[in-house]
Amino acid sequence: MRYEMGVSILTRFHFPLPLPRATARKRIFHFCPPIACRSSMDQSSGLNLEDLKWDHSFVRELPGDPRRDSFPREVLHACYTQVSPSVQVHNPQLVAFSQPVADLLDLDHKEFLRPDFPLFFSGATPLVGALPYAQCYGGHQFGMWAGQLGDGRAMTLGEILNSNSERWELQLKGAGKTPYSRFADGLAVLRSSVREFLCSEAMHHLGIPTTRALSLVTTGNLVTRDMFYDGNPKEEPGAIVCRVAQSFLRFGSYQIHASRSDEDLGLVRVLADYAIRHHFPHIQNMSKSDSLSFCTGDEDHSVVDLTSNKYAAWVVEIAERTASLIARWQGVGFTHGVLNTDNMSILGLTIDYGPFGFLDAFDPKFTPNTTDLPGRRYCFANQPDIGLWNIAQFTTTLQAAHLINEKEANYAMERYGTRFMDDYQVTMTKKLGLPKYNKQMINKLLSNMAVDKVDYTNFFRTLSNVKADINIPDDELLVPLKSVLLDIGKERKEAWTSWLKAYIHEVQLFHVFSFG
Repeated sequence: MRYEMGVSILTRFHFPLPLPRATARKRIFHFCPPIACRSSMDQSSGLNLEDLKWDHSFVRELPGDPRRDSFPREVLHACYTQVSPSVQVHNPQLVAFSQPVADLLDLDHKEFLRPDFPLFFSGATPLVGALPYAQCYGGHQFGMWAGQLGDGRAMTLGEILNSNSERWELQLKGAGKTPYSRFADGLAVLRSSVREFLCSEAMHHLGIPTTRALSLVTTGNLVTRDMFYDGNPKEEPGAIVCRVAQSFLRFGSYQIHASRSDEDLGLVRVLADYAIRHHFPHIQNMSKSDSLSFCTGDEDHSVVDLTSNKYAAWVVEIAERTASLIARWQGVGFTHGVLNTDNMSILGLTIDYGPFGFLDAFDPKFTPNTTDLPGRRYCFANQPDIGLWNIAQFTTTLQAAHLINEKEANYAMERYGTRFMDDYQVTMTKKLGLPKYNKQMINKLLSNMAVDKVDYTNFFRTLSNVKADINIPDDELLVPLKSVLLDIGKERKEAWTSWLKAYIHEVQLFHVFSFG
């Protein structure tokens, strides 16, 4: 009954203690130099920044925008625009960094101590070997097609190949305007940047697929933001996160081209071939001998042969990765908040940390996104269905490009549903330490938690204090849970006692049969 949310993540990366000093005139925040673990720094034997192994397959193999300015515009017949960081900085400072992410890049930990590191990772000084660009994509936002979106404040520096031949893409978020910024300023603030840095690394250490964060740098300038969208904007410290992922390709990366002319429709196939070649090589190398043929759930029990169409195998894997990701979100109470198709990774990663939140009091209708409050489209309970809806939009795009047929599209959605239920059942069974999935017990637990607004994370942590002993008197059963079962009356105490007795009985049987 051990719950992983109890594991501290702060031991894995370093946060220099901020010492804000704001002058009355400039109101510029300054941060002290990084306080790093010298022993771990000395043990690192990686590469210098100048020696990183850059590759630029995305720029090299895919069509780009002939223009290189950041003037907002519609970008046609292209997957990206080469554009350089333009954010204004004033004495940028390194606030946080992740040594485990540096290890992915073969980067020496001592590089974080370089005085010019904040200049490189604020975009003020170009990194040797980098080739910055902003990606073009579209998407459905809150169920409606929004047209061209793209990287409005993020710029990819390029891809780094490490010693294990892994490809890692580096991206600066908050680095300035791009052609996809529309009416925005292309900047980011420290408040939201800290949230992204912390949560992306936390999610990784919880075992949930996610983008990572290498560094967090303040720009030294202020950015105006209306935090609560109530018409009261305020100035906040500007910041830039260096995000890291094997790819930032999204469902919307394909949708944008399918939404345009026949000429752009061909880019769906080009981009699919690129993704399969670099990120799904097992599908590229698939052969008939793999025998990946499956019966569909249709009445005619037709067969889908994934070995005869690599695009069908590809979309099925994307559907399954997405389902597995969302099942894990539900397990830890994570609510993304903005599950638009432009925020859905083809690698099944958690990306674009915006107004996310974790459940406190268990409320299936919880949404951390204030703009989602009226309809709660993206609330916690809706995430599995929204994932399926987004997969349906992605399969529609591939069908429009003649890469898959209707039966293959339906099979991908069928696999999404099956994989989600499989992974969710495993997640919840492990969370409760049960011998096997018990739908009635888990549903009753969630119902009780919703009625009494029980803290989702703390409940499972506290449940580990309950002894699997059926001889505990009824009036003592709830004592270990008193910190989370607050202000409940006699009727609710009886409901919880009944559930807990059934739970203890189930767990004790498991231990008896497992350990004798």
